[in-house]
Amino acid sequence: MALLTRTLMCFVIMTVLIELAAAATYIVGGTNGGWDASTNLQTWASSQKFLVGDTLNFQYSPSHNVLEVSKADYDSCQASNSIQAYSGGSTMIPLSSAGKRYFICGTMGHCSQGMKLEVDTSLATTSTPPPTASPAVNLAPQESPSSTLPPSSDTPLASSLAPDTSAASPSPVKAPELAFSPTPATIDAMSSTESPTSISRTGSSSEPSAAALLNNKDSLTLGFGVMMMLILAF
Repeated sequence: MALLTRTLMCFVIMTVLIELAAAATYIVGGTNGGWDASTNLQTWASSQKFLVGDTLNFQYSPSHNVLEVSKADYDSCQASNSIQAYSGGSTMIPLSSAGKRYFICGTMGHCSQGMKLEVDTSLATTSTPPPTASPAVNLAPQESPSSTLPPSSDTPLASSLAPDTSAASPSPVKAPELAFSPTPATIDAMSSTESPTSISRTGSSSEPSAAALLNNKDSLTLGFGVMMMLILAF
């Protein structure tokens, strides 16, 4: 709370100091004129810009005075109902509020001769410097440097990056062909080993030789004799 109070007091003091520094004191009628009937007071007032905090400095002779009056008394030069009356030859009147204020000389006939002043006071405005433009921030994403090396002339980039599919899909193995094509020599060898009773290529059977028939007959005789001996033995 104490810190807030001190801050407000500092702000008020700074405001007053700024107003005092910017305030101006105007000698009514200008340096070449004054509060008298010979000075064109209306032309002088219209060439000035009065602000809150400024001060009017009336310098006049003993035959004059300063009366602050209403708008109606100002227009009619009526001095009997003044808001404030000043005399003494030197009068300082601060302009503490915005708006119009009216002053006349209360000496008989002086107001109608031009000793009247209308002052329009405006609020003091402090000019603030334009805001400084902040530097533009580039929000675009920065491209990261490429981590891949440029492809060499010997190894193309496409072939180095392509996956090796040779191991994933093996080619089908063909079964060995069992076709048999006999040569003429094989045919002759096969024909030489055929039995006498085998069928020839022409489809006719070869007749048995005489030696083969005798051998078969002896075998039958021997077999018949052995069978008879076995029967007699039992």
